[in-house]
Amino acid sequence: MIETGRIWFNGELKEHDDAKVHVLSHVLHYGSGCFEGIRLYKLKNGKSAVFRLKEHIDRLYDSCKIYKMEVPYTKDEFIKGILDTIKTNKLEAGYIRPLIFRGYNQLGVNPTCNPVEAIIAAWKWGAYLGEEGLKNGIKVCVSSWRRPAPNTLPALAKASGNYLSSQLIKMEALNMGFEEGLALDYFGNISEGSGENIFLVKNGELLTPPMASSSLAGITRDVVVKIAKDLGLVVKYETLPREFLYLADEIFLTGTAAEITPVSSVDNIKVGCGSRGEITKKIQEEFFKIVEGENEKYREWLTIVE
Repeated sequence: MIETGRIWFNGELKEHDDAKVHVLSHVLHYGSGCFEGIRLYKLKNGKSAVFRLKEHIDRLYDSCKIYKMEVPYTKDEFIKGILDTIKTNKLEAGYIRPLIFRGYNQLGVNPTCNPVEAIIAAWKWGAYLGEEGLKNGIKVCVSSWRRPAPNTLPALAKASGNYLSSQLIKMEALNMGFEEGLALDYFGNISEGSGENIFLVKNGELLTPPMASSSLAGITRDVVVKIAKDLGLVVKYETLPREFLYLADEIFLTGTAAEITPVSSVDNIKVGCGSRGEITKKIQEEFFKIVEGENEKYREWLTIVE
């Protein structure tokens, strides 16, 4: 539980217990919000840096654009709010949660009568799927819940309401003794995890579903593609049938929270050797070099907290 610290709320830093919304806020009743998950890393040189801050804010504003929410702050003002939140909470490493949402004025499906509000919270948070999972992999299952069909809910918007689907996928997996669930798209092809993108390794090549498979345009996913190309690996965006999950040599999940998490089994069928594969290990190692400031090529991805 996040019990202390200050939260940036509509341009002001407020104490944790004073950051409140009205119970009739539109977002509580209709899920009318867009959010991001961003990581703050402590670098090897002792400084702290936000990873790919600009890209996260761009995606946040794009999500709001899809849902016709006019953000009452410029991107620069929002970035300053994130840095101020980190500094006031004296964080060296952790997780940042910006949320832009429809507040309180009127209830009803039409959201446009309600004000657009914003918060930024930041706190310490370790490996989302566990430190052990990062090393040895996690057990996952294919969920009975599918991602929304095209032209129902926009998968490219990181919108609050979309994560009702993610909750069903996650709870089902946990109830069956797995650590994560994988969703198929409307057509029965591989989409993504409850909160992660997915990569499969087959014959030395990386395969990942296209955006048309109802998956989010992941920022960590983009990092992995660039790392793979640096390593001389072939990356293919392909529509992937479910059975590829059982035939892959390696599988790993990617996301701001999950980072690079290997998959050891799918539906109790062992993936490869049943633990982290060699290609996954190489990509994971390169990823942590980047976020810890040890790869000069990607230094611009790090926003130093001064």
